[in-house]
Amino acid sequence: MRVYMDNGATTRVTEPVMAAMQPYFCEIFGNPSSVHGFGREARKAVEAARAQVAKAIGAQPREIYFTGCGTEADNWALRGAAYANIRKGKHIITTNFEHHAILHTCQQLEKEGFEVTYLPVDSDGLIAPEQLEAAIRPDTTIVSIMYANNEIGTIEPIPALAQVAKAHGVLFHTDAVQAIGHVAIDVKAQNIDLLSMSGHKFHAPKGIGVLYIRQGVRLERLMQGGAQERAQRPGTENLAGIVGIGKAIELVTEDIEARAAEMRKVRDHLIDRIMKEIPYTKLNGHPTQRMCGNVNVSFQFIEGESLLLHLDLKGIAASSGSACTSGSLDPSHVLLAIGLPHEIAHGSLRLSLCEENTIEEADYVADALVEIVARLRAMSPLYDDFLKGQDTESTCGTCPRT
Repeated sequence: MRVYMDNGATTRVTEPVMAAMQPYFCEIFGNPSSVHGFGREARKAVEAARAQVAKAIGAQPREIYFTGCGTEADNWALRGAAYANIRKGKHIITTNFEHHAILHTCQQLEKEGFEVTYLPVDSDGLIAPEQLEAAIRPDTTIVSIMYANNEIGTIEPIPALAQVAKAHGVLFHTDAVQAIGHVAIDVKAQNIDLLSMSGHKFHAPKGIGVLYIRQGVRLERLMQGGAQERAQRPGTENLAGIVGIGKAIELVTEDIEARAAEMRKVRDHLIDRIMKEIPYTKLNGHPTQRMCGNVNVSFQFIEGESLLLHLDLKGIAASSGSACTSGSLDPSHVLLAIGLPHEIAHGSLRLSLCEENTIEEADYVADALVEIVARLRAMSPLYDDFLKGQDTESTCGTCPRT
């Protein structure tokens, strides 16, 4: 059996999305900026997709700008707002467990003379509106807080946080790359000024992203070149990708509550089995205020990389955190931010589901984890020492063995 539970890294392009894209490779292939009929056909498709994306998040089509990925959208939002508002000040607020697309951009801005406040999260990964309120200063220009964490799945109280920023006249950006298709988003009702998304996280192809820019918000351009995207984002449009992201977001936001409820059933079944059947395991992230497809657990006394390799041998695709940092041997900055010690953070596993995952697959994964964790712990001297300590404590009567 093969089971794909690494949808947080990327999702497959579904058949309806592929069917929508197909004509735009070989049949309707014109450059959307060309004035002839081939170009006009292509432009019509781009604008139709722009309307689909806008409708899905409660925006206007003119507020949607296509990018190459979510990372580009994050960079444009932060750098564009920082440069455009430099006369007001050079203070930026974010959190200490954002995606590296935000953290590394902030670090670069610090080298350029900007000041960044990194708000700490609590043990569930949440930011309180009062924290943001206390951090805002007269020279604060932008706040960037992710909608849902890519590793532990915690969903932030975005409407409340955005309201705080609005009350102080500060721009509010959210990296919603992981949230699209999992959470209902209305940028107007939630006071969001800037929002980033990436198509390959919700069944569109890789290489296409979006930055929503509320009308009236001014950003400096990230790149120089042509006059595409109303002269704000140069580069020939990825026609098939744009069509794909339009179709994909339309599908994943249709009846989103029912879709999320079905995903939660599978997720909760998997969490319940893991927590009941594997001792010395910790669920990371908020227990209920989390993405409907996210399972992040830490197993004491084992290494996450060994666990992934053994799962792969059983045909199970999972991850130990963000795919963007898979080459790093350091423990996840997200898990450290919520207070996990290094040795436990190293034994973490992220299972990220989509609507295609089933209860049968969840059971297969749970069975595999029970077997693999037991095998890896049997080879662990740390676990052996721990059990010996438990036996000693039980013998002397000071602590019952768990």
